[in-house]
Amino acid sequence: MKTLIPSLMLLLATPAFAQFPGGGPPAVVVAPAEVQSFPLSVEALGNARSNEAIEIRPVVSATLMKVNFDEGEYVNAGTVLAELENVEPTSELAAARASLAESEAQYQRLSQLYKTNVVAQSELSEVAARREADQAAVAAAEARLAHTVIRAPFSGRLGLRRVSAGSLVGPDTVITTLDDTDRIKLDFDVPEVYLSLLKSGLEVTARSAAYPDQVFMGTVTSVDTRVDPVSRTITVRSRLDNEERLLRPGMFLTVSLLRKDLQALMIPEQAIVPERSQQFVWVVGQGEVAELREVRTGRRRPGQVEILGGLSAGDRVIVEGTQKARSGESVTILDATT
Repeated sequence: MKTLIPSLMLLLATPAFAQFPGGGPPAVVVAPAEVQSFPLSVEALGNARSNEAIEIRPVVSATLMKVNFDEGEYVNAGTVLAELENVEPTSELAAARASLAESEAQYQRLSQLYKTNVVAQSELSEVAARREADQAAVAAAEARLAHTVIRAPFSGRLGLRRVSAGSLVGPDTVITTLDDTDRIKLDFDVPEVYLSLLKSGLEVTARSAAYPDQVFMGTVTSVDTRVDPVSRTITVRSRLDNEERLLRPGMFLTVSLLRKDLQALMIPEQAIVPERSQQFVWVVGQGEVAELREVRTGRRRPGQVEILGGLSAGDRVIVEGTQKARSGESVTILDATT
């Protein structure tokens, strides 16, 4: 018993027991808020889309006379894909050009007579108006004739043929599909907490179950202007190179979004004192006085949490002994090894 008394007295004299009533300020362990590298890494699921994609449909209703493509064929912009019956539009164009030739000749003749004051200004104006109307009729007839030839609006790969020559087709008839898959658009949703960190040019990697050993590289091209009020996510669009045409529209991909150049204000996670929906920390200021301060937290990693607001770099926060601190009262700072 005699050997225990000196040891007990020595232990009571140490700073660790200064928190007892009458023993001075409570003892705490603090850590500084530090700016550290904290790369952004977000995992998401995305859907692949064609860079450009349309359904090839005729503008007018007519009989399909000729199909000029093969299924799955790669075509360049302007390639003739199909031709419709054009007898009537051709006849209308010929009639419109004949009327224009007549009105043009009459206008030229009256123009010469007008210079010699043989015809009145009103008569010349009437012929000029008729000539303009005939010019418009020719342009309309040319447009109707052009609609009988269906061309590829951009370069891409054609899908399956849906109709055969001799069919009556119209604006509701899908002849085939056309997809530009040299580049793929990849849309995925990211939690709104990352909104301030998203920008064009961020690196994106994607993987597909169809090609488990293949990594597809790309960059963020745009971020949606609206946050989904239900899921609290925002849609991000990236573009992937697809020169080998391995990816196809509609494929499901796992996306990794990475931003390496981020710095964040970090504190130990154990310093956080939650109170309902709010987050607080105890800050030790000048004179070793404790102050309870509300903070806004961001991303987390094992043992650390990002502080978005409420602290500055160098602020000391209590990581051990938070239950002993009182606002406006002094504390005794212990070394963490103690």
